[in-house]
Amino acid sequence: MGLDRAEALRTGMTVAYWAVEAPDRMAITSAAGNRTYGELNARANQVVRALRRRGLAPKDAVALMCGNRPEFAEVFAACLRAGFRLTPINWHLTGDEAAYIIDNCGAKAFIADARYAAAAEAAAAQSPGATVRLAIGANGDDVVAFEPYGDVVLAEDDGDIDDPSAGTTMLYTSGTTGRPKGVTRRGAAPTATSVATAFSYDPATDVALCTGPLYHAAPLAFSLNVPLLQGMGIVLMDGWEAEETLRLIQEHRVTHSHMVPTMFHRLVTLPDDVRSKYDVSSLRALLHGAAPCPVAVKQALMDWLGPIVWEYYAATEGWGSFVTPEEWLAKPGTVGKPSFEDGVRILDDDGKPAAVGVVGTLYLKAPEVGRFEYFGDPDKTAGAYLDTDDYFTLGDMGYFDGDGYLFLTDRSANLIISGGVNIYPAEVDAVLLNHPAVQDAATIGVPNVDWGEEVKAVVELKPDYSPSDGLAAELIAHCKASLAGYKCPRSVDFIDALPRHDTGKIYKRFLRDQYRQRAAEGGAGADREMKGAV
Repeated sequence: MGLDRAEALRTGMTVAYWAVEAPDRMAITSAAGNRTYGELNARANQVVRALRRRGLAPKDAVALMCGNRPEFAEVFAACLRAGFRLTPINWHLTGDEAAYIIDNCGAKAFIADARYAAAAEAAAAQSPGATVRLAIGANGDDVVAFEPYGDVVLAEDDGDIDDPSAGTTMLYTSGTTGRPKGVTRRGAAPTATSVATAFSYDPATDVALCTGPLYHAAPLAFSLNVPLLQGMGIVLMDGWEAEETLRLIQEHRVTHSHMVPTMFHRLVTLPDDVRSKYDVSSLRALLHGAAPCPVAVKQALMDWLGPIVWEYYAATEGWGSFVTPEEWLAKPGTVGKPSFEDGVRILDDDGKPAAVGVVGTLYLKAPEVGRFEYFGDPDKTAGAYLDTDDYFTLGDMGYFDGDGYLFLTDRSANLIISGGVNIYPAEVDAVLLNHPAVQDAATIGVPNVDWGEEVKAVVELKPDYSPSDGLAAELIAHCKASLAGYKCPRSVDFIDALPRHDTGKIYKRFLRDQYRQRAAEGGAGADREMKGAV
Protein backbone atom coordinates (compact mmCIF):
# COMPACT_ATOMS: atom_id res chain seq x y z
CA MET A 1 0.00 0.00 0.00
CA GLY A 2 2.86 2.35 0.64
CA LEU A 3 1.24 3.81 3.77
CA ASP A 4 3.54 5.53 6.21
CA ARG A 5 2.95 4.84 9.88
CA ALA A 6 1.11 8.09 10.60
CA GLU A 7 -1.27 7.55 7.69
CA ALA A 8 -1.83 3.96 8.75
CA LEU A 9 -2.75 5.14 12.25
CA ARG A 10 -5.10 7.82 10.92
CA THR A 11 -7.01 5.36 8.73
CA GLY A 12 -7.05 2.39 11.09
CA MET A 13 -4.56 0.43 8.95
CA THR A 14 -1.78 -0.05 11.51
CA VAL A 15 -1.93 -3.84 11.22
CA ALA A 16 -1.56 -3.42 7.44
CA TYR A 17 1.54 -1.28 8.03
CA TRP A 18 3.15 -3.99 10.17
CA ALA A 19 2.10 -6.65 7.67
CA VAL A 20 4.38 -4.92 5.18
CA GLU A 21 7.18 -4.22 7.65
CA ALA A 22 7.22 -7.66 9.32
CA PRO A 23 4.73 -10.03 7.66
CA ASP A 24 6.11 -13.15 9.36
CA ARG A 25 6.29 -11.67 12.85
CA MET A 26 3.83 -13.41 15.19
CA ALA A 27 1.00 -11.03 16.06
CA ILE A 28 -1.26 -13.38 18.06
CA THR A 29 -0.33 -16.54 19.94
CA SER A 30 -3.14 -18.42 21.67
CA ALA A 31 -4.50 -21.85 22.55
CA ALA A 32 -7.09 -21.34 19.78
CA GLY A 33 -4.50 -20.63 17.08
CA ASN A 34 -1.82 -18.17 15.99
CA ARG A 35 -1.63 -15.33 13.46
CA THR A 36 1.37 -13.57 11.95
CA TYR A 37 0.95 -9.91 11.08
CA GLY A 38 0.55 -10.90 7.46
CA GLU A 39 -2.17 -13.42 8.31
CA LEU A 40 -3.95 -11.09 10.74
CA ASN A 41 -4.00 -8.32 8.16
CA ALA A 42 -5.37 -10.65 5.47
CA ARG A 43 -8.15 -11.88 7.75
CA ALA A 44 -9.06 -8.31 8.73
CA ASN A 45 -9.53 -7.43 5.06
CA GLN A 46 -11.68 -10.52 4.57
CA VAL A 47 -13.86 -9.65 7.57
CA VAL A 48 -14.41 -6.14 6.19
CA ARG A 49 -15.50 -7.48 2.81
CA ALA A 50 -17.74 -10.12 4.37
CA LEU A 51 -19.54 -7.51 6.47
CA ARG A 52 -19.80 -5.04 3.59
CA ARG A 53 -21.25 -7.76 1.40
CA ARG A 54 -23.96 -8.17 4.02
CA GLY A 55 -24.82 -4.49 4.04
CA LEU A 56 -22.61 -2.84 6.65
CA ALA A 57 -21.26 0.66 5.98
CA PRO A 58 -19.05 3.11 7.90
CA LYS A 59 -20.48 4.12 11.31
CA ASP A 60 -22.53 0.92 11.54
CA ALA A 61 -22.18 -1.05 14.77
CA VAL A 62 -20.77 -4.54 15.28
CA ALA A 63 -21.32 -6.51 18.52
CA LEU A 64 -18.71 -9.14 19.38
CA MET A 65 -19.08 -11.87 22.03
CA CYS A 66 -15.77 -13.71 21.85
CA GLY A 67 -13.13 -15.26 24.07
CA ASN A 68 -9.42 -14.48 23.90
CA ARG A 69 -8.68 -15.99 20.51
CA PRO A 70 -7.30 -14.74 17.16
CA GLU A 71 -10.73 -13.97 15.72
CA PHE A 72 -11.23 -11.27 18.33
CA ALA A 73 -8.17 -9.49 16.96
CA GLU A 74 -9.36 -10.04 13.37
CA VAL A 75 -12.74 -8.40 14.02
CA PHE A 76 -11.10 -5.62 16.03
CA ALA A 77 -8.64 -4.82 13.23
CA ALA A 78 -11.42 -5.03 10.62
CA CYS A 79 -13.68 -2.58 12.43
CA LEU A 80 -10.86 -0.10 12.94
CA ARG A 81 -10.15 0.07 9.18
CA ALA A 82 -13.75 -0.10 7.90
CA GLY A 83 -15.17 2.74 9.97
CA PHE A 84 -17.36 0.40 12.02
CA ARG A 85 -18.15 0.91 15.71
CA LEU A 86 -17.20 -2.21 17.68
CA THR A 87 -18.86 -3.16 20.97
CA PRO A 88 -17.31 -6.17 22.74
CA ILE A 89 -19.77 -8.04 24.97
CA ASN A 90 -19.04 -9.80 28.24
CA TRP A 91 -19.53 -13.50 27.50
CA HIS A 92 -20.60 -14.15 31.08
CA LEU A 93 -23.86 -12.30 30.41
CA THR A 94 -27.16 -14.05 29.95
CA GLY A 95 -28.93 -13.91 26.62
CA ASP A 96 -31.28 -11.21 27.93
CA GLU A 97 -28.40 -9.07 29.21
CA ALA A 98 -26.44 -9.44 25.97
CA ALA A 99 -29.55 -8.66 23.90
CA TYR A 100 -29.96 -5.35 25.73
CA ILE A 101 -26.44 -4.28 24.72
CA ILE A 102 -26.82 -5.49 21.13
CA ASP A 103 -30.04 -3.53 20.77
CA ASN A 104 -28.83 -0.47 22.68
CA CYS A 105 -25.64 -0.07 20.63
CA GLY A 106 -27.62 -0.43 17.39
CA ALA A 107 -25.59 -3.40 16.15
CA LYS A 108 -26.31 -4.52 12.60
CA ALA A 109 -23.89 -7.44 12.96
CA PHE A 110 -23.51 -9.83 15.86
CA ILE A 111 -20.42 -12.08 15.87
CA ALA A 112 -20.29 -14.73 18.59
CA ASP A 113 -17.90 -17.42 19.78
CA ALA A 114 -19.63 -20.80 19.47
CA ARG A 115 -18.51 -21.62 23.01
CA TYR A 116 -21.22 -19.24 24.19
CA ALA A 117 -23.85 -20.57 21.78
CA ALA A 118 -26.72 -20.71 24.28
CA ALA A 119 -26.39 -17.06 25.34
CA ALA A 120 -25.67 -15.97 21.75
CA GLU A 121 -28.74 -17.70 20.35
CA ALA A 122 -30.96 -16.27 23.08
CA ALA A 123 -29.54 -12.79 22.49
CA ALA A 124 -29.94 -13.02 18.72
CA ALA A 125 -33.57 -14.06 19.10
CA GLN A 126 -34.22 -10.77 20.92
CA SER A 127 -32.11 -8.59 18.59
CA PRO A 128 -33.96 -8.23 15.28
CA GLY A 129 -31.76 -5.31 14.24
CA ALA A 130 -28.64 -7.50 14.17
CA THR A 131 -29.47 -9.20 10.90
CA VAL A 132 -25.88 -10.26 10.18
CA ARG A 133 -24.88 -13.14 12.48
CA LEU A 134 -21.61 -15.04 12.37
CA ALA A 135 -20.49 -17.84 14.71
CA ILE A 136 -16.78 -18.41 15.43
CA GLY A 137 -15.32 -21.83 16.12
CA ALA A 138 -15.14 -25.39 14.88
CA ASN A 139 -18.83 -25.94 15.59
CA GLY A 140 -19.93 -22.52 14.38
CA ASP A 141 -22.24 -24.10 11.80
CA ASP A 142 -24.23 -25.67 14.65
CA VAL A 143 -25.25 -22.29 16.15
CA VAL A 144 -28.85 -21.69 15.17
CA ALA A 145 -29.48 -18.79 12.75
CA PHE A 146 -25.77 -17.93 12.50
CA GLU A 147 -23.48 -18.30 9.48
CA PRO A 148 -20.11 -20.01 10.13
CA TYR A 149 -17.53 -17.25 10.52
CA GLY A 150 -14.71 -19.28 8.96
CA ASP A 151 -16.61 -20.16 5.79
CA VAL A 152 -17.88 -16.61 5.34
CA VAL A 153 -14.55 -14.89 5.93
CA LEU A 154 -12.30 -17.22 3.97
CA ALA A 155 -14.51 -16.82 0.89
CA GLU A 156 -13.41 -13.17 0.54
CA ASP A 157 -10.41 -11.48 -1.09
CA ASP A 158 -7.64 -10.89 1.47
CA GLY A 159 -5.92 -7.93 -0.24
CA ASP A 160 -5.85 -4.57 1.50
CA ILE A 161 -9.05 -2.57 1.07
CA ASP A 162 -8.50 0.60 -0.91
CA ASP A 163 -10.91 2.87 0.99
CA PRO A 164 -10.09 2.58 4.71
CA SER A 165 -11.61 4.88 7.33
CA ALA A 166 -10.90 4.81 11.04
CA GLY A 167 -13.43 2.98 13.18
CA THR A 168 -14.06 3.16 16.90
CA THR A 169 -14.88 1.02 19.91
CA MET A 170 -17.72 1.58 22.35
CA LEU A 171 -17.58 -0.35 25.61
CA TYR A 172 -20.32 -0.69 28.18
CA THR A 173 -20.00 0.03 31.88
CA SER A 174 -20.50 -2.87 34.27
CA GLY A 175 -23.98 -1.72 35.15
CA THR A 176 -23.63 -1.79 38.95
CA THR A 177 -26.58 0.61 39.09
CA GLY A 178 -29.29 0.05 36.51
CA ARG A 179 -28.63 -1.04 32.95
CA PRO A 180 -25.07 -0.84 31.57
CA LYS A 181 -24.27 2.31 29.60
CA GLY A 182 -22.32 2.59 26.36
CA VAL A 183 -19.37 4.94 26.69
CA THR A 184 -18.58 6.87 23.53
CA ARG A 185 -16.28 9.81 22.97
CA ARG A 186 -16.01 13.10 21.16
CA GLY A 187 -12.73 12.24 19.50
CA ALA A 188 -10.04 9.72 20.45
CA ALA A 189 -9.29 9.03 24.09
CA PRO A 190 -5.73 9.80 25.28
CA THR A 191 -5.49 6.74 27.51
CA ALA A 192 -3.69 4.13 25.42
CA THR A 193 -1.37 6.54 23.66
CA SER A 194 -0.26 8.22 26.90
CA VAL A 195 0.77 4.84 28.30
CA ALA A 196 2.45 3.77 25.06
CA THR A 197 4.76 6.78 25.15
CA ALA A 198 5.98 5.82 28.65
CA PHE A 199 7.67 2.64 27.43
CA SER A 200 10.51 2.21 24.95
CA TYR A 201 9.04 -0.49 22.76
CA ASP A 202 11.10 -2.61 20.41
CA PRO A 203 8.58 -4.31 18.09
CA ALA A 204 11.16 -6.79 16.85
CA THR A 205 11.64 -8.34 20.28
CA ASP A 206 8.87 -7.15 22.63
CA VAL A 207 5.96 -9.44 23.54
CA ALA A 208 2.83 -8.57 25.50
CA LEU A 209 0.95 -11.07 27.67
CA CYS A 210 -2.82 -10.54 27.81
CA THR A 211 -4.04 -11.79 31.19
CA GLY A 212 -7.63 -10.51 31.18
CA PRO A 213 -10.70 -10.85 28.95
CA LEU A 214 -10.48 -8.64 25.88
CA TYR A 215 -14.03 -7.36 26.20
CA HIS A 216 -12.84 -5.29 29.17
CA ALA A 217 -11.49 -1.80 28.58
CA ALA A 218 -8.02 -2.26 30.09
CA PRO A 219 -7.05 -5.56 28.39
CA LEU A 220 -8.48 -4.29 25.11
CA ALA A 221 -6.48 -1.07 25.31
CA PHE A 222 -3.22 -2.20 26.88
CA SER A 223 -2.97 -5.86 25.87
CA LEU A 224 -4.31 -5.66 22.31
CA ASN A 225 -4.58 -2.15 20.91
CA VAL A 226 -1.26 -0.73 22.15
CA PRO A 227 0.79 -3.84 21.23
CA LEU A 228 -0.78 -3.93 17.75
CA LEU A 229 -0.01 -0.24 17.30
CA GLN A 230 3.60 -1.00 18.22
CA GLY A 231 3.88 -4.11 16.00
CA MET A 232 4.55 -6.39 18.98
CA GLY A 233 3.69 -10.02 19.50
CA ILE A 234 0.71 -10.75 21.79
CA VAL A 235 0.17 -13.91 23.84
CA LEU A 236 -3.48 -14.40 24.82
CA MET A 237 -4.42 -16.18 28.03
CA ASP A 238 -7.90 -17.69 27.95
CA GLY A 239 -8.40 -17.74 31.71
CA TRP A 240 -5.80 -16.66 34.28
CA GLU A 241 -3.70 -18.86 36.57
CA ALA A 242 -0.62 -17.76 38.50
CA GLU A 243 1.91 -20.46 37.63
CA GLU A 244 0.74 -20.59 34.01
CA THR A 245 1.50 -16.87 33.82
CA LEU A 246 5.11 -17.50 34.81
CA ARG A 247 5.38 -20.37 32.35
CA LEU A 248 4.14 -18.22 29.47
CA ILE A 249 6.47 -15.37 30.41
CA GLN A 250 9.41 -17.77 30.26
CA GLU A 251 8.32 -19.55 27.09
CA HIS A 252 7.57 -16.44 25.05
CA ARG A 253 10.08 -14.06 26.68
CA VAL A 254 7.26 -11.71 27.59
CA THR A 255 8.33 -8.11 28.15
CA HIS A 256 5.05 -6.32 28.98
CA SER A 257 1.77 -7.20 30.64
CA HIS A 258 -1.29 -5.63 32.22
CA MET A 259 -2.64 -7.18 35.44
CA VAL A 260 -4.87 -6.41 38.41
CA PRO A 261 -3.76 -6.37 42.07
CA THR A 262 -5.38 -9.74 42.83
CA MET A 263 -3.06 -11.31 40.26
CA PHE A 264 -0.06 -9.66 41.90
CA HIS A 265 -1.02 -11.15 45.25
CA ARG A 266 -1.45 -14.63 43.79
CA LEU A 267 1.96 -14.37 42.12
CA VAL A 268 3.91 -13.18 45.16
CA THR A 269 2.31 -15.83 47.40
CA LEU A 270 3.31 -18.71 45.13
CA PRO A 271 5.73 -21.05 46.93
CA ASP A 272 9.38 -20.12 46.45
CA ASP A 273 10.11 -23.38 44.65
CA VAL A 274 7.38 -22.61 42.09
CA ARG A 275 8.60 -19.07 41.46
CA SER A 276 12.20 -20.19 41.13
CA LYS A 277 11.31 -22.70 38.39
CA TYR A 278 10.74 -19.95 35.84
CA ASP A 279 12.99 -17.35 34.24
CA VAL A 280 11.00 -14.12 34.14
CA SER A 281 13.96 -11.82 33.59
CA SER A 282 12.55 -10.74 30.21
CA LEU A 283 9.86 -8.65 31.94
CA ARG A 284 10.39 -4.90 31.56
CA ALA A 285 7.01 -3.45 32.52
CA LEU A 286 3.92 -4.58 34.41
CA LEU A 287 1.02 -2.14 34.23
CA HIS A 288 -1.95 -2.11 36.56
CA GLY A 289 -4.93 -0.05 37.59
CA ALA A 290 -8.67 -0.47 38.22
CA ALA A 291 -8.38 -1.06 42.01
CA PRO A 292 -6.15 0.03 44.89
CA CYS A 293 -3.16 -2.27 45.29
CA PRO A 294 -2.03 -3.01 48.86
CA VAL A 295 1.37 -1.43 49.43
CA ALA A 296 2.89 -4.64 50.82
CA VAL A 297 1.80 -6.63 47.76
CA LYS A 298 3.24 -4.20 45.27
CA GLN A 299 6.43 -3.82 47.29
CA ALA A 300 6.86 -7.61 47.39
CA LEU A 301 6.36 -7.80 43.64
CA MET A 302 9.07 -5.21 43.01
CA ASP A 303 11.38 -6.84 45.54
CA TRP A 304 11.08 -9.95 43.37
CA LEU A 305 10.98 -8.51 39.83
CA GLY A 306 12.64 -5.14 40.26
CA PRO A 307 11.21 -1.63 39.71
CA ILE A 308 9.07 -2.51 36.72
CA VAL A 309 5.51 -1.98 38.04
CA TRP A 310 3.65 1.02 36.60
CA GLU A 311 0.21 2.16 37.69
CA TYR A 312 -2.58 4.32 36.34
CA TYR A 313 -5.83 5.63 37.75
CA ALA A 314 -8.53 5.58 35.10
CA ALA A 315 -11.75 3.94 33.93
CA THR A 316 -13.77 3.48 30.76
CA GLU A 317 -15.02 7.06 31.16
CA GLY A 318 -11.70 8.81 31.58
CA TRP A 319 -8.09 9.15 32.69
CA GLY A 320 -6.75 10.46 35.99
CA SER A 321 -3.09 9.81 36.77
CA PHE A 322 -0.02 7.74 36.04
CA VAL A 323 2.89 6.77 38.28
CA THR A 324 6.31 5.32 37.48
CA PRO A 325 7.92 2.61 39.62
CA GLU A 326 10.48 5.09 40.92
CA GLU A 327 7.82 7.60 41.98
CA TRP A 328 5.83 4.87 43.71
CA LEU A 329 8.87 3.60 45.62
CA ALA A 330 9.45 7.15 46.86
CA LYS A 331 5.75 7.55 47.72
CA PRO A 332 4.43 4.04 48.45
CA GLY A 333 0.73 3.77 47.75
CA THR A 334 0.42 6.74 45.44
CA VAL A 335 -1.24 6.54 42.03
CA GLY A 336 0.82 9.54 40.89
CA LYS A 337 0.11 13.12 40.04
CA PRO A 338 -2.77 14.09 37.74
CA SER A 339 -1.83 13.55 34.11
CA PHE A 340 -2.72 17.11 33.16
CA GLU A 341 -3.11 20.41 35.00
CA ASP A 342 -6.01 20.45 37.46
CA GLY A 343 -6.93 17.02 36.10
CA VAL A 344 -8.20 15.71 39.45
CA ARG A 345 -10.16 17.54 42.13
CA ILE A 346 -11.03 16.18 45.57
CA LEU A 347 -14.19 17.55 47.17
CA ASP A 348 -15.44 17.09 50.71
CA ASP A 349 -19.01 16.25 51.75
CA ASP A 350 -20.02 19.88 51.29
CA GLY A 351 -18.72 19.98 47.74
CA LYS A 352 -15.74 22.14 48.66
CA PRO A 353 -12.07 21.39 47.86
CA ALA A 354 -10.66 19.01 50.48
CA ALA A 355 -7.56 20.09 52.37
CA VAL A 356 -4.22 18.34 51.92
CA GLY A 357 -4.37 14.91 53.55
CA VAL A 358 -8.16 14.96 53.90
CA VAL A 359 -10.14 12.22 52.19
CA GLY A 360 -12.85 13.27 49.76
CA THR A 361 -14.54 12.22 46.54
CA LEU A 362 -12.37 12.33 43.42
CA TYR A 363 -13.53 14.16 40.30
CA LEU A 364 -11.69 13.83 37.00
CA LYS A 365 -11.46 16.58 34.42
CA ALA A 366 -12.78 15.58 31.02
CA PRO A 367 -10.33 16.60 28.28
CA GLU A 368 -11.43 18.85 25.44
CA VAL A 369 -10.73 15.99 23.01
CA GLY A 370 -11.95 12.54 23.99
CA ARG A 371 -14.49 13.41 26.69
CA PHE A 372 -17.05 10.69 27.19
CA GLU A 373 -20.77 10.57 26.59
CA TYR A 374 -23.26 7.83 27.41
CA PHE A 375 -24.50 6.59 24.06
CA GLY A 376 -27.97 7.81 23.21
CA ASP A 377 -28.61 9.19 26.69
CA PRO A 378 -27.89 12.92 27.10
CA ASP A 379 -29.61 12.99 30.50
CA LYS A 380 -27.29 10.33 31.98
CA THR A 381 -24.34 12.10 30.38
CA ALA A 382 -25.30 15.41 31.95
CA GLY A 383 -25.90 13.73 35.31
CA ALA A 384 -22.40 12.24 35.34
CA TYR A 385 -20.71 15.64 35.29
CA LEU A 386 -20.28 18.02 38.19
CA ASP A 387 -22.29 21.21 37.51
CA THR A 388 -20.33 21.93 34.34
CA ASP A 389 -19.23 19.77 31.43
CA ASP A 390 -15.74 19.57 32.90
CA TYR A 391 -15.59 17.19 35.90
CA PHE A 392 -17.07 13.77 36.58
CA THR A 393 -16.65 11.14 39.28
CA LEU A 394 -16.14 7.38 39.30
CA GLY A 395 -17.18 7.21 42.95
CA ASP A 396 -13.60 6.83 44.20
CA MET A 397 -12.27 8.44 47.36
CA GLY A 398 -8.78 9.63 48.17
CA TYR A 399 -6.54 12.54 49.09
CA PHE A 400 -3.55 14.61 47.95
CA ASP A 401 -0.38 14.74 49.98
CA GLY A 402 1.67 17.90 50.41
CA ASP A 403 3.61 17.25 47.21
CA GLY A 404 0.52 16.88 45.06
CA TYR A 405 0.58 13.08 44.83
CA LEU A 406 -2.76 11.33 44.73
CA PHE A 407 -3.64 8.44 47.05
CA LEU A 408 -6.78 6.31 46.75
CA THR A 409 -8.56 5.02 49.83
CA ASP A 410 -11.56 3.14 48.41
CA ARG A 411 -14.75 3.38 46.39
CA SER A 412 -17.47 5.42 48.05
CA ALA A 413 -19.76 2.40 47.57
CA ASN A 414 -17.40 0.30 49.71
CA LEU A 415 -17.14 2.85 52.52
CA ILE A 416 -18.14 1.54 55.96
CA ILE A 417 -19.72 4.07 58.32
CA SER A 418 -19.75 2.77 61.88
CA GLY A 419 -20.98 5.08 64.61
CA GLY A 420 -20.55 8.00 62.22
CA VAL A 421 -16.88 7.17 61.56
CA ASN A 422 -15.65 6.44 58.03
CA ILE A 423 -13.70 3.19 57.59
CA TYR A 424 -11.99 2.33 54.32
CA PRO A 425 -12.09 -1.43 53.66
CA ALA A 426 -9.09 -1.42 51.34
CA GLU A 427 -6.90 -0.46 54.31
CA VAL A 428 -8.11 -3.49 56.28
CA ASP A 429 -7.79 -5.79 53.27
CA ALA A 430 -4.15 -4.80 52.88
CA VAL A 431 -3.36 -5.80 56.48
CA LEU A 432 -5.21 -9.12 56.20
CA LEU A 433 -3.29 -10.00 53.05
CA ASN A 434 -0.08 -9.83 55.06
CA HIS A 435 -1.15 -12.78 57.21
CA PRO A 436 0.38 -16.08 56.02
CA ALA A 437 -2.97 -17.92 56.12
CA VAL A 438 -4.84 -15.48 53.87
CA GLN A 439 -5.17 -16.14 50.18
CA ASP A 440 -7.54 -13.21 49.69
CA ALA A 441 -9.84 -11.03 51.75
CA ALA A 442 -12.83 -8.75 51.40
CA THR A 443 -13.70 -6.35 54.21
CA ILE A 444 -17.32 -5.19 54.19
CA GLY A 445 -19.81 -3.39 56.41
CA VAL A 446 -22.66 -5.46 57.84
CA PRO A 447 -25.73 -4.19 59.71
CA ASN A 448 -25.32 -3.40 63.40
CA VAL A 449 -28.27 -2.23 65.49
CA ASP A 450 -26.24 0.15 67.65
CA TRP A 451 -23.60 1.42 65.23
CA GLY A 452 -25.37 1.25 61.87
CA GLU A 453 -22.60 -0.90 60.42
CA GLU A 454 -19.74 -2.94 61.78
CA VAL A 455 -16.63 -4.29 60.10
CA LYS A 456 -16.61 -7.89 58.88
CA ALA A 457 -13.76 -9.68 57.11
CA VAL A 458 -14.66 -12.40 54.62
CA VAL A 459 -11.53 -14.48 54.06
CA GLU A 460 -10.40 -17.06 51.53
CA LEU A 461 -7.65 -19.22 53.07
CA LYS A 462 -4.58 -20.75 51.50
CA PRO A 463 -4.79 -24.51 50.87
CA ASP A 464 -2.77 -25.50 53.94
CA TYR A 465 -5.06 -23.68 56.41
CA SER A 466 -8.50 -24.60 57.77
CA PRO A 467 -11.25 -22.36 59.15
CA SER A 468 -11.55 -22.17 62.93
CA ASP A 469 -12.65 -19.81 65.67
CA GLY A 470 -9.04 -19.64 66.77
CA LEU A 471 -7.84 -18.52 63.35
CA ALA A 472 -10.62 -15.93 63.19
CA ALA A 473 -9.43 -14.51 66.53
CA GLU A 474 -5.85 -14.57 65.29
CA LEU A 475 -6.77 -12.54 62.19
CA ILE A 476 -8.58 -9.95 64.27
CA ALA A 477 -5.55 -9.66 66.56
CA HIS A 478 -3.33 -9.35 63.48
CA CYS A 479 -5.37 -6.36 62.35
CA LYS A 480 -5.29 -4.76 65.79
CA ALA A 481 -1.50 -4.86 65.73
CA SER A 482 -1.49 -2.53 62.70
CA LEU A 483 -4.75 -0.59 62.74
CA ALA A 484 -6.80 1.53 65.10
CA GLY A 485 -9.31 -0.61 66.95
CA TYR A 486 -12.39 0.90 65.30
CA LYS A 487 -11.10 -0.14 61.86
CA CYS A 488 -10.60 -3.79 62.76
CA PRO A 489 -13.02 -6.59 61.95
CA ARG A 490 -15.50 -7.44 64.69
CA SER A 491 -15.97 -10.83 63.08
CA VAL A 492 -14.37 -13.05 60.44
CA ASP A 493 -16.16 -15.39 58.08
CA PHE A 494 -14.36 -17.96 55.95
CA ILE A 495 -15.40 -18.77 52.41
CA ASP A 496 -14.14 -21.33 49.89
CA ALA A 497 -13.90 -18.79 47.06
CA LEU A 498 -14.67 -15.08 47.11
CA PRO A 499 -17.05 -13.92 44.38
CA ARG A 500 -15.14 -12.18 41.62
CA HIS A 501 -15.65 -10.13 38.53
CA ASP A 502 -14.07 -11.77 35.51
CA THR A 503 -11.22 -9.24 35.75
CA GLY A 504 -10.21 -10.84 39.05
CA LYS A 505 -11.54 -8.02 41.24
CA ILE A 506 -13.60 -9.11 44.25
CA TYR A 507 -17.32 -8.49 43.86
CA LYS A 508 -17.87 -6.76 47.23
CA ARG A 509 -21.33 -5.55 46.40
CA PHE A 510 -22.49 -9.16 46.03
CA LEU A 511 -21.10 -9.99 49.48
CA ARG A 512 -22.69 -6.93 51.09
CA ASP A 513 -26.05 -7.69 49.52
CA GLN A 514 -25.94 -11.27 50.83
CA TYR A 515 -25.30 -10.17 54.40
CA ARG A 516 -27.86 -7.39 54.29
CA GLN A 517 -30.48 -9.76 52.94
CA ARG A 518 -29.75 -12.24 55.72
CA ALA A 519 -29.99 -9.46 58.29
CA ALA A 520 -33.31 -8.31 56.85
CA GLU A 521 -34.70 -11.83 56.84
CA GLY A 522 -33.44 -12.70 60.32
CA GLY A 523 -34.11 -9.42 62.08
CA ALA A 524 -31.98 -8.17 64.93
CA GLY A 525 -30.56 -11.59 65.75
CA ALA A 526 -29.32 -12.34 62.24
CA ASP A 527 -26.07 -10.47 62.62
CA ARG A 528 -25.22 -12.35 65.81
CA GLU A 529 -25.86 -15.61 63.96
CA MET A 530 -23.40 -14.63 61.22
CA LYS A 531 -20.54 -13.87 63.58
CA GLY A 532 -17.71 -16.37 63.40
CA ALA A 533 -19.44 -18.38 60.68
CA VAL A 534 -17.20 -20.80 58.82
